[in-house]
Amino acid sequence: ACALGRTPPPPPSAVRCQAAGACFSAHLANSTYAESRSACGRRRGDLAWVSGEAELRLLLGLLAAAGSAPSLFWVGLKRNASACTDADQPLRGFSWDGGGAAPREVPAALGRWVKEPVRSCLAVRCAGLHLAAAAPGGDRGWGWKE
Repeated sequence: ACALGRTPPPPPSAVRCQAAGACFSAHLANSTYAESRSACGRRRGDLAWVSGEAELRLLLGLLAAAGSAPSLFWVGLKRNASACTDADQPLRGFSWDGGGAAPREVPAALGRWVKEPVRSCLAVRCAGLHLAAAAPGGDRGWGWKE
């Protein structure tokens, strides 16, 4: 999932934009974090980041329409080798990788993990946005997954 600027305008297919914010696009490919980050860069964007619930809902809607579930989508969530897992933080020591517009903090409500990340301080780790299959009521579960 890429976060794109508004200049030039993104193509209308598989793109959703906030009224006064970033545009997001979904790209289905079996690729690594690094390959996905590079692909977003070629589109003049960065891997997507989430700063609030409105952005999360927009991104979840876009990704749900783009792919089948369960699915894991790379976003710009990364923990550097020098950072440790922090179970008391919503992002568990991960931070948003990418452009200067990426938020430094997120609300606690966005700290939903499908599975707790490996406790480590020694290796670079990446996390994606996991979408679960739709429940009988139509709602899809989500959470971060290392």
